[in-house]
Amino acid sequence: MTPYSDRRARLIDRMGSGVAVIATAPERTRNRDTHYGYRHDSYFYYLTGFSEPEAVLVLIAGDVPRSILFCREKNEEREIWDGWRCGPGAARERYGFDEAFTSAELDAKLPELIADQPSLHYVIGEDAAWDARMMTALNAVRAQSRAGRFAPSRLFDIRQPLDDMRLIKDLHEQSLMRRAADISTRAHRRAMQATRAGAMEYEIEAELLHEFRRSGSEAPAYGSIVAGGANACVLHYVSNDAELRDGDLLLIDAGCELGGYASDITRTWPVNGRFSGAQRDVYQLVLDSQDAAFEKVRAGARFIDYHDAAVRVLAQGFVDLKLLEGSVDSVIEQGSYRRFYMHRTGHWLGMDVHDAGEYRPAPGGAGAGEQDWRRLEAGMVLTVEPGCYIRPSDDVPEAFWNIGIRIEDDVIVEADGCDIYTTAAPKTIADIEAVMQDARG
Repeated sequence: MTPYSDRRARLIDRMGSGVAVIATAPERTRNRDTHYGYRHDSYFYYLTGFSEPEAVLVLIAGDVPRSILFCREKNEEREIWDGWRCGPGAARERYGFDEAFTSAELDAKLPELIADQPSLHYVIGEDAAWDARMMTALNAVRAQSRAGRFAPSRLFDIRQPLDDMRLIKDLHEQSLMRRAADISTRAHRRAMQATRAGAMEYEIEAELLHEFRRSGSEAPAYGSIVAGGANACVLHYVSNDAELRDGDLLLIDAGCELGGYASDITRTWPVNGRFSGAQRDVYQLVLDSQDAAFEKVRAGARFIDYHDAAVRVLAQGFVDLKLLEGSVDSVIEQGSYRRFYMHRTGHWLGMDVHDAGEYRPAPGGAGAGEQDWRRLEAGMVLTVEPGCYIRPSDDVPEAFWNIGIRIEDDVIVEADGCDIYTTAAPKTIADIEAVMQDARG
């Protein structure tokens, strides 16, 4: 049994009865008659491993469970223009489906597949065209009521059970994510070695992309952030078109996607290879806050616990550096620390860089715990990414102006702690300065 067929079987078991319909992502036009590079829907791929567009998975739960794929037909002319197609016959054999048909047959077969089923499961509300398509199929079944057929009386969003399944990474997923992390750590080291005053941010971005592709990654997992100087204080900076200046820091938030799984790493280093006094103080503070957060990542802990640990260290540091006034408790209680640290310390990571899964499940739901924060479980993968962003202000010493620092690693939760996938990307002050000095000869 493949990981994908095992997941289909587990989802069918969770459903108990009824029929699920999960479509992959459509192709998107970039301009005129060209398309964006195609990327499958994560839910669909999680269950199939099938990466072609125009595909739909139908799962039927009950006494005789069935998995059915609808995909593009074999077409020699289209393959000459667009490339190889698997086709229903090969797809059924290769991917372990019980049945397979062409995409053109879906609308005709769908009413028959959902007829006399107690429930219909699909991604509700994501796409108006798909909602309309499901309603058309339901109405086609309702029209047969005088013939003794009945339509599903209950609709469920298939994302809820899939989100819970996707939160725990199996061994196949863990292997892919480790490999993605390895590629991305090499890319960050390469970017670090290439950094110099006078270079453009996009030149350093090109070093990342080069390492991603040469190592087998399909694409960046998200738009790379390559932010020098004041740009590092913009959390989602994407222009990547400024010149790097001597004395500034460079923040890079970038990771590749491999086999449909994301990595997500942030490192910050001095453009000239040496941290200034203020830069060194703030950098070490952020690094210490990350270490405190790592200590709280373990099975049984609440998702919020490692964020709280990072915040306490940062708040103490902001007071010690005279960036904020008051006691650490008051800085936290009043939220004044958010002036310099305004985001959470991490998120789920997997097929999507901000991966599926609730952080505060509904009371009584799966993973719910104290204050409804989800309890961590072994096999969950998440990021740990504290930061500090100091914009110019009359009440801030000038030495701290435009210091933007984030340090982000990918970790998997274990019973007694966590395993950090991304430690190979230089992170301590000594290691960063050594790598950059070595690159300069």
